[in-house]
Amino acid sequence: MILFTLVSRVADGLPLVASVKEDTELNRNMVNYQNQAKLLIRRLAPNSPPRCSLTAGNYYFHYLLENGICYLILTEGNFPRQKAFSFLEEVHNQFSGQYANDVYTVSRPYGFIEFDRELQKLQQKYTDTRVSSNVAQLNVALQDVQRIMVRNIDDVLRRGEALTALDAQASHLSDLSKNYRTGAQSLNVQSSVAKYLIISIVAVIFLLFLYFRFLW
Repeated sequence: MILFTLVSRVADGLPLVASVKEDTELNRNMVNYQNQAKLLIRRLAPNSPPRCSLTAGNYYFHYLLENGICYLILTEGNFPRQKAFSFLEEVHNQFSGQYANDVYTVSRPYGFIEFDRELQKLQQKYTDTRVSSNVAQLNVALQDVQRIMVRNIDDVLRRGEALTALDAQASHLSDLSKNYRTGAQSLNVQSSVAKYLIISIVAVIFLLFLYFRFLW
């Protein structure tokens, strides 16, 4: 079963449209999963896998990246991955077909909320076993799904936090390095001034010696 669907812009994490299955028991924990989904999207980078599955307790996140847009769903653990990515492909095709020229300029969250009705129809289609039981008709080949990486959502989010901390440490070390270089340059200047000052003093003393020795 598909529990919720989220379409977001990757560049700034702006949610474009979302659809949540009405389930009172599940909704108690849904906010936590939605927050994880939004955080995951903010962790995505240009070199992130275009398709990925992530375990989240008894559930799975599946996402598809296409042209800077992330199509993400949360499913029950026993929901076939082939169906999950076939669903994401269909969402992508319909959404991009309707809003391809607008997704990069919209500025308000959930600017395409009217697409929620299409999401609900698709979710129902892929939940109805009478409609979706024929795996051969799905538009994602099984061998392609088997090559999609499976990771753990907590590991990915922790890695993101670790990278953030590492970036902060690197920035701090960079500042220390700059301060060191500045201090070293200042010390070199001071050393050069002191050296030339000593030479000048010695030269003056030598000239005074010659003056008093031979001319006085």
